[in-house]
Amino acid sequence: MDVPELLGRAACHVPVVAAGEAGTTVADANEYLDHDEWEIALDILVELGDAYRTETAFWDLLAEAARMMWLSRTERWCHWRRAEVVHGVVRADLQLVDPGVAGGRRTPIPGDGRLRPLWDMGAVTAAGDPDLSVARLWVESLPDLQPGGRAVVRLAPLSPQRWRRLVPGDVITMHEQRPVAGTATIVESAFSVDEDHHL
Repeated sequence: MDVPELLGRAACHVPVVAAGEAGTTVADANEYLDHDEWEIALDILVELGDAYRTETAFWDLLAEAARMMWLSRTERWCHWRRAEVVHGVVRADLQLVDPGVAGGRRTPIPGDGRLRPLWDMGAVTAAGDPDLSVARLWVESLPDLQPGGRAVVRLAPLSPQRWRRLVPGDVITMHEQRPVAGTATIVESAFSVDEDHHL
């Protein structure tokens, strides 16, 4: 399939009544497709996919189109959103510790899901040590998160079932070494009831 066909098939997954934050609809995406404005059509479809309940096939089509257009960040986002359809969404307000404090980062966190820090959710091992969990981190609305900065982030746990007990308001800590690197307050936790349903 070429890019226009991939985007056209993805557009077929979007309800006519769905609207993005800017009021755009699938009709707008199709109009840009008709004028060979593929990147704009892709951006609209991604926005629409974030505005309504999607299926994995939708994100697979968009990811492949983004790959063919060499839009690596958009491709990573589509793969990220596909995983959220299957496993659920965890969003948190993350405050990094100051770079001058032990555990503080001195370089920005890349915003596109490459960082896989450890998270302390309060569980302990049989020996009484913190039982940390791994989750990749995506920074919303920013290309990266500066040292000491604050942003809403999305988390992709390596073991999603361990995160199901989290609810909005829960506080967890981020670790890259032993000292705390950041503190996050959960703002959304919505897990798939049946992870096979969306495959």
